[in-house]
Amino acid sequence: MTSETLWYANRATGAVCLVLFTVVVLLGIAVRLRGRILGLPRFGTVSLHRALSLWATAFLALHIACAVFDSYVGITALDVLVPFASAYQPLWLGLGTVAFDLMLAVLVTSLLRERVGHRTWRAVHRLAYASWPVALIHGVGIGTDTGTDWMTWLTVACVAVVVAACGIRVAHAARAARRTPAALLRTAEGARP
Repeated sequence: MTSETLWYANRATGAVCLVLFTVVVLLGIAVRLRGRILGLPRFGTVSLHRALSLWATAFLALHIACAVFDSYVGITALDVLVPFASAYQPLWLGLGTVAFDLMLAVLVTSLLRERVGHRTWRAVHRLAYASWPVALIHGVGIGTDTGTDWMTWLTVACVAVVVAACGIRVAHAARAARRTPAALLRTAEGARP
């Protein structure tokens, strides 16, 4: 492959990763809220979340491979795993590495969910909330399409839907937290002789 082909492939896989991981975050929030998507039963939403997570991870692997094999930028395998170690745009590439490392932790614990336990899995899985914006900032900072109309609108749309979904998630959690003490009080009052 030529360096130009790898450059185009890197740009394309980066944009696809943005869209796929955005949808994965949205589906993850829907699963947490026990939502159903497109008339699917709840287990269908969970299955779709898992399947798209694997597809997003595959595109991320392809995105990283294109960057490593492109001799123009000189990114090494070490740069992929160790944040801020690269000579090439260390801040922006380092943020991509941080996002990748966080997603790697989420992926590994998801694959080993039965062995690590639900509580550990959930704690690590929450890193996805940190990984998405860090990856977004990486793309905005290092992406050669940053500032083009299509990439600006794609980025704005992805940010808008994730912010809205996170807002719904936080509002749902706040409502549940307000209901819980009242429900506990009613239960305690009902148990009195």
